[in-house]
Amino acid sequence: MTPDEYCQEKASKSGSSFYYSFLFLPPPRRRAITALYAFCREVDDVVDECSDVNVARTKLTWWRGQIAGIYDVGIRVDAPQHPVTQALVPVVKAFELPQEQLQEIIDGMEMDLTQRRYPDFAQLKEYCHRVAGVVGLLSAQIFGYRNAATLTYAENLGIAFQLTNIIRDVGEDSRRDRVYLPLDELMRYKVPVTDLMHARMSENFRQLMEFQVARARAYYRDAFAALPAEDRKTQRPGLVMASIYQTLLGEIGAGGMQVLMQRTSLTPLRKLWIAWKTWVTT
Repeated sequence: MTPDEYCQEKASKSGSSFYYSFLFLPPPRRRAITALYAFCREVDDVVDECSDVNVARTKLTWWRGQIAGIYDVGIRVDAPQHPVTQALVPVVKAFELPQEQLQEIIDGMEMDLTQRRYPDFAQLKEYCHRVAGVVGLLSAQIFGYRNAATLTYAENLGIAFQLTNIIRDVGEDSRRDRVYLPLDELMRYKVPVTDLMHARMSENFRQLMEFQVARARAYYRDAFAALPAEDRKTQRPGLVMASIYQTLLGEIGAGGMQVLMQRTSLTPLRKLWIAWKTWVTT
């Protein structure tokens, strides 16, 4: 299996909305974004699958070395060994992806090893920037842009995606003792953390989640407002994913914010339909 084939398999098996957003890209850009997505999946899996924090931190340190090795091929002892980093070697050169941003994604993943609560949105936003906003910036670089304002669009869109994930996964995350809803907002709406962990639905919780959905939608609006007309075509993959994620938000709201005991999702066929429709009409 070649490095590109490994990345393709990693992406397709995930079932993520991200995968559907770049199905219609030309091959060079599709291979590039697939490699970036596979990298994000690999480092995220380290945090999700390692029960020992020290082992997880060691693995993330190894990934840091792999990323550094991409930029010093032939010099470093820890030159790319993993299929994902091997696939990224031509990508970072062709699309001029900054090493600092790839490392910042790992910074975000490492936050999950030590921080399970966020006192306020300012701190949560830093986490969202690292694990998703930066991915948006790198993706925009791969898709191509002419106007620097597109980077504002890309980061806001990445944060919107992460906020959507947080809303969808409230119950699942809380059962793993991870609470991504800001604690000051839980207090404002009088929702104890224990209600999340024990899936106690209440009117207060529903109102809290409506507030979270409204904030996510505001980030989508800010992203779209920042996207220059001349870059709309090249940035279609992000707009495809936004259509899928906004549909997901709509489903969560229509279902009464029942995110404590269930994980709302769209079928692969529905995602494919939304992706195709958005692509051809953008």
